Amino acid sequence: MRKNISFPSTVIQKRNPSSKVMGDESQTYSVDDALTAVGFGKFQILVLGYAGMGWISEAMEMMLLSFVGPALESAWNLSSQEESMITSVVFAGMLVGAYSWGVVSDKHGRRKGFLITAMVTCVAGFLSALAPNYTCLIILRCLVGVGLGGGPVLSSWFLEFIPAPSRGIWMVVFSAFWTIGTIFEASIAWFVMPTLGWRWLLAFSSLPSSLLLIFYRVVPESPRYLCLKGRTTEALRILEKVAKINGQTLPPGILVSDHEIQLKEKSTEAEDAHLLSPNDETIDHSVKKDVSTMALLFSPELIKPTLLLWVVFFGNAFSYYGLVLLTTELHNGRNSCVPSQMQPQHQELSYKDIFITSFAEFPGLIISAFTIDKLGRKHSMSIMFFLCCLFLLPLVSHQPQALTTALLFMARICITTTFTVVYIYAPEIYPTSVRTTGVGVGSSVGRIGGMTCPLVAVGLIHGCHQTAAILLFEFVIFASGVCVLLFPFETSGRELTDATVPQKANTINAA
Repeated sequence: MRKNISFPSTVIQKRNPSSKVMGDESQTYSVDDALTAVGFGKFQILVLGYAGMGWISEAMEMMLLSFVGPALESAWNLSSQEESMITSVVFAGMLVGAYSWGVVSDKHGRRKGFLITAMVTCVAGFLSALAPNYTCLIILRCLVGVGLGGGPVLSSWFLEFIPAPSRGIWMVVFSAFWTIGTIFEASIAWFVMPTLGWRWLLAFSSLPSSLLLIFYRVVPESPRYLCLKGRTTEALRILEKVAKINGQTLPPGILVSDHEIQLKEKSTEAEDAHLLSPNDETIDHSVKKDVSTMALLFSPELIKPTLLLWVVFFGNAFSYYGLVLLTTELHNGRNSCVPSQMQPQHQELSYKDIFITSFAEFPGLIISAFTIDKLGRKHSMSIMFFLCCLFLLPLVSHQPQALTTALLFMARICITTTFTVVYIYAPEIYPTSVRTTGVGVGSSVGRIGGMTCPLVAVGLIHGCHQTAAILLFEFVIFASGVCVLLFPFETSGRELTDATVPQKANTINAA
């Protein structure tokens, strides 16, 4: 808690019109100080449940692609390119949605961002179950992708309610909802697809996003976002509610944003040479507002981590969704490229193998929980990227079904770990003003990886080019691991910041 920074009475009055200040008016505290004081309690559990439902919804909508594609190929006599397009258009929509909803939530609030995404996902997802032909299905699945692009908004919103000391472990817990969604979808598909068909699977998969709409009215805005926008009174009201539900009290003093604290610190440091006047502060703040959020991502302080993050997001999405599709394609009874003695006896085995490999995400989450703070974000990701390369290497040639499933299981553990950690690391490297935009744009680049992976997992495998497909996966995964090592700093244990440049006191140098 910052105790020695005093603010003019006009600023105090603006921040707290009621003038009911706890403790000494010379004391101030930030949102991070408040969250650390109240701890992780019942309020955050409720926020976790809401954000987790959104994560389950996205996981289910993505997981069903590995079932719907092969089913429609048979039902509608689709080519392998048309089957791949069903997956690719979803990622194309996510490419647009991830950037769009990130900008919306940074400018208009986190709540408005995920309200629109939930509506689009729910409606388009349900209507796609009623699609009369291939063209309508493609259009509706693309709209589903636009809605799913808002996933980073929910993760950033949840992140901004977590105290810094426990942020790593609880973001891993949040990621567990994705695993729950994939396993739940695989379970539904195993029972629904052979009896009711793909339309019912699409309809059932659209239901979780409707729950976000039902409980939307009681969802609070991010106090960090409100503080950044100068709406400190509203932020204080939410923090008071958090403290009350958690049975704790807020720190004494005045709630201020990190931006105000840093301006005051700069003013104090330069006091002997040049006193920063209120007019100067106003000009500085307005200039920052005029700079587009996209331009800030390419500022000297952020351009290197931004570009490296894009490569890692691309590699993660390409590898993760590629492994999901590979599980289907390498165990498909209609795959003429596999030697007859290695062919599965029944096509239903495809559902079983996807169900089994989905459980690989649980060990991945456990590994994330144990390594993310002990080894740090960077080492956790790089080690698992390189291990994933090792597990995929034997698949350059055809292997027996049991060995193939085991290797894909281990590779899925590794890529789940990296996927989990990068979604924790990414919001931590950006300031509040561009956090969801930065994560959204990075996620959009990841969607490009998602769009191209079906061409590998489906196109190359169907074309009997399994070796080329696996070698391409190896290259992408290895390059991603190298980029992780080049990240300029570690974020483990560091407070979130509102400033473009992380505060020196809160930044841990890269290992």
